[in-house]
Amino acid sequence: MSIQVFGLPVSRGVAIGRAVLVASSRVDVAHYFIDPADVDHEVSRLRDARNEVAAELVTLKSEVPEEAHAELVALLDVHLMLLHDELLADATKQWIAERHYNAEWAMSAQLEVLARQFDEMEDDYLRERKADIEQVVERVLKALSRQATPSEPGAPGAARDFAGEDPLILVANDIAPADMLQFKRSVFTGFVTDVGGRTSHTAIVARSMDIPAVVGAREASRIVRQDDWIVVDGDAGVIIVNPSPIVLEEYRFRQRQIELERAKLNRLRHTPSVTLDGQAVDLLANIELPSDAAAAIDAGAVGVGLFRSEFLFMNREGQLPDENEQFEAYRAVVLALGGLPVTIRTVDIGADKPLERMSNHELRHEHTLNPALGLRAIRWSLAEPEMFGQQLRAILRASAFGKVRVLVPMVAHLTEVHQIRQALDRAKEELRDKGQPYTEVELGAMIEIPAAALMVSSLLRHFDFVSIGTNDLIQYTLAIDRADEAVSHLYDPWHPAVLRLIEQTIATANAMGRGVSVCGEMAGDPSFTELLLAMGLRSFSMHPAQIASIKQRVLRADARALHGQVGAVLSAEAPEEACASLMKARPH
Repeated sequence: MSIQVFGLPVSRGVAIGRAVLVASSRVDVAHYFIDPADVDHEVSRLRDARNEVAAELVTLKSEVPEEAHAELVALLDVHLMLLHDELLADATKQWIAERHYNAEWAMSAQLEVLARQFDEMEDDYLRERKADIEQVVERVLKALSRQATPSEPGAPGAARDFAGEDPLILVANDIAPADMLQFKRSVFTGFVTDVGGRTSHTAIVARSMDIPAVVGAREASRIVRQDDWIVVDGDAGVIIVNPSPIVLEEYRFRQRQIELERAKLNRLRHTPSVTLDGQAVDLLANIELPSDAAAAIDAGAVGVGLFRSEFLFMNREGQLPDENEQFEAYRAVVLALGGLPVTIRTVDIGADKPLERMSNHELRHEHTLNPALGLRAIRWSLAEPEMFGQQLRAILRASAFGKVRVLVPMVAHLTEVHQIRQALDRAKEELRDKGQPYTEVELGAMIEIPAAALMVSSLLRHFDFVSIGTNDLIQYTLAIDRADEAVSHLYDPWHPAVLRLIEQTIATANAMGRGVSVCGEMAGDPSFTELLLAMGLRSFSMHPAQIASIKQRVLRADARALHGQVGAVLSAEAPEEACASLMKARPH
């Protein structure tokens, strides 16, 4: 029977495929596909972990005090029995052999299957045994985490070995940013998560991959089962589980229409981005890894407006990249851009992008009461001067190979500005002492805290340019956790206060003759293109997949005619509705 699940549409389009579930666990585990040749090695890892847990349980049995002997020994015996039960042991091996899941993912996937079976039992005593199986699995997962680092994830094509030609759609309670890095190189054609908002990391990466996604779908990961055929409607925010043949054909027709529209947009890739009244507009790319540079060039970007360097720091078991590793990554992007500008943001760790270990401070995301307001972004960098110095030296060294700009996230205080300048000067001096070449780089600030927007004129006395990070600016202006689906309906980029802060920042930067761009999600949202042009914005940075649709809007816009209507939009009680008048000013 067909079932509909509703969530938030965060990446447009339609995906049809088989569901691949990532089970939630109280233990963070890596999820990736292994190479078929590594199946025996992965099964061996699983066997070693199970043997380690079995030895632990036997040792615990021998240490049980006599006064509590009978009950505790019986419990440990149950855990030993579950550990070797074929429903857990053999089935987990099957996930590895047939699906090519890594051992941790295979164990989590089988826990999800067994947990559902226990939930459906009528007998209260049996139903409560779910906790025992969860404890056993968590012991095995911890044992796996103590092993030597497994081999690198398999090639992107490995996942298709079990699915044949069937497309795959990832379904999870949530997807950690580190896992998204692995999945970004994989074969999924759509994402569905129970939690998250329009600017959660899953949503952002899905848009960067240009694949449909629905987040905040509540019970999706409980309703959808492994291998179910599902439809992800990224326009309406609907997931259809086991659709009827008629519904399936309707969505396949929509897929074909979307592909035709994309083909038309792709013809604009190398068309200069100029408004009808002759104003040039820079359309830049946001990237997360050096390998993304090729997509930026292919999409017609005229540079990289945001290289999120923190993704070099993630999924590394807490071992931070050294200066040389960072330098090689930054240089690769600079060389790939062939003389086009590259803006590298210093590490923006914290909030929705925690590290496994945050260096000397050893802060973890779950130990921070409010990570969005804690030691994150430039605050963390300044608290870790050695790490920050390494990154600045690596960026400066890469500047010898092309045009590089440095962007600092979450600036709010002039004291921070002075510390940043001092750190940059110190990095230059250290490179000079070593005889390592570099060129002068422009230094910019992210405007993502209301305080920074209100004092942008003061900041621009110390910075060469600013870039507006609309995702966090909206979050901090409206006091909304953008990753929390419970309040996601209050996350409103059309809020008058948000629009006024953006307009004020653009106007001030233009008046002072300093560069200004928008690199948040609003830059890649076509519904804001005319308004941002009207505000005077001439530099947009977005995911490569969004460039063509934004360019189409720019080519059809008359920026001078639009400018006169900004005041009416900003003073309106419903700016989104008032913005419709901007469309009337656009010649057709």
